[in-house]
Amino acid sequence: MHVIGARWIVRLGSLMALVGLSLAPAMSQAASEDDPWEGFNRTIFRFNDTLDIYALKPLAKGYQAITPQFLEDGVHNVFGNIGDVGNLANNVLQGKLHDAGVDTGRVIFNTTFGLLGFFDVAKHMGLQKSDEDFGQTLGVWGLNSGPYLVIPFLGPSTVRDAAGRVPDSFLTPYPYMDHVATRNVTMAVRAIDTRASLLPAERLVSGDKYIFIRNAYLQSREFKVRDGEVEDDF
Repeated sequence: MHVIGARWIVRLGSLMALVGLSLAPAMSQAASEDDPWEGFNRTIFRFNDTLDIYALKPLAKGYQAITPQFLEDGVHNVFGNIGDVGNLANNVLQGKLHDAGVDTGRVIFNTTFGLLGFFDVAKHMGLQKSDEDFGQTLGVWGLNSGPYLVIPFLGPSTVRDAAGRVPDSFLTPYPYMDHVATRNVTMAVRAIDTRASLLPAERLVSGDKYIFIRNAYLQSREFKVRDGEVEDDF
């Protein structure tokens, strides 16, 4: 199970607890209609899954085994602090000015008092983290998601969300890091840290892994674009 796919499985668990959604036959049928490229997608999914099983997952387990919990949490928080910049930008673009203000506070307090985000001090101040990206912003602006798409190395997406990755990438430090080795190591650590934090999510998977992750992703994206307001007939 690859990194991005696992992330959406975790979020599906939260959604099911919040709104009582389930992977019913009707949902499966609706998702299939959104997946006209299933043959291609399954091929890429198998490639990603194999890469995860034989490379990323073992690295994540090793990282988790040798890294003290406080250090693992700190590294995770640093990357989360970087992600708050993207949350801030997309909340502004979506007109969520209050949430953008919270994001601003999180970046300021965590970068300063939290030692570049190693400690999430903003959380203890009541400043809760957002989870926004440009794919969601396009959805809020009314752009349809388009067909489901599995991207090599990156995992589940849609045509809209894939396009949204481009502007989001400019809200991360990686395009501005001239030292190639430093940039590659930073990106690798982020991938391994993310995968390690998602190891417990694997127990949520049941049945056909491809269908489970596809449905989880599509439900989660619909939920997030609508800020939790899911249509009854979805």
